[in-house]
Amino acid sequence: MHGTNTVAGTGTGPAISLTKVQETAPGLVSLYKSAGVSLEKHGLNGRRAAVYLVLDYSGSMRDYYKDGSVQALADRVLGLSANLDDDGRVPVVFFSTDIDAVTDIALDNHRGRIDAIVAGLGHMGKTSYHLAMDAVIDHYLDSGSTAPALVVFQTDGGPISKPAAERYLCKAAKLPLFWQFVGFGDTRSTQFDFLRKLDELEVPAKRIVDNAGYFHAGLDPRKVPDSELYDRLVAEFPSWLAAAEAQGIVR
Repeated sequence: MHGTNTVAGTGTGPAISLTKVQETAPGLVSLYKSAGVSLEKHGLNGRRAAVYLVLDYSGSMRDYYKDGSVQALADRVLGLSANLDDDGRVPVVFFSTDIDAVTDIALDNHRGRIDAIVAGLGHMGKTSYHLAMDAVIDHYLDSGSTAPALVVFQTDGGPISKPAAERYLCKAAKLPLFWQFVGFGDTRSTQFDFLRKLDELEVPAKRIVDNAGYFHAGLDPRKVPDSELYDRLVAEFPSWLAAAEAQGIVR
């Protein structure tokens, strides 16, 4: 596993140049550019941050792996990461009842990467958010990074243990990690009520800063336009950064 070697704070322009993206991942150029526009719009131009991707590998996710929705999200997250982090890769945690894999996706090896990883995974289980959060926290602490991190956490339903998920999120508020939850599936489903609750947990009663966001990508997440997806992924990141800096969580 590679840690991020990015220095906290800001640089000038994107972390990886357009030329480098054109050379290593020509298929991601439009995503990289679209992500750059959203970052600029939200005042994050030149910002440096680590980016993580957490993927739900529970049984109900089967069709989203089959139809390419998960690979499409991974590609879009890589396009975002290339603007924020210079190492050209995103650590990825696959989770179900347990942790199924901790690996990464990279600019120079993104095509079909999700299928390749999933081919080596076992049974698709249930949904343990807290174990996935624990794996991200461990990876972040082991990496020795001091940069803030944006964790894109994809799921298609509520966790098997809500108290554990809430406890982990509140504990993690002391770390420079922002959790951006992305729901796949029917918007009307009550499955997502818990994610809305996590998004709105009281500050400071439950957690030191608001360290989570949530948005719903619907039944066919590939249909969400890139520009909209990136706007939603980074919309709450700046206010968290400001609050985390004020509390000394992000230096």
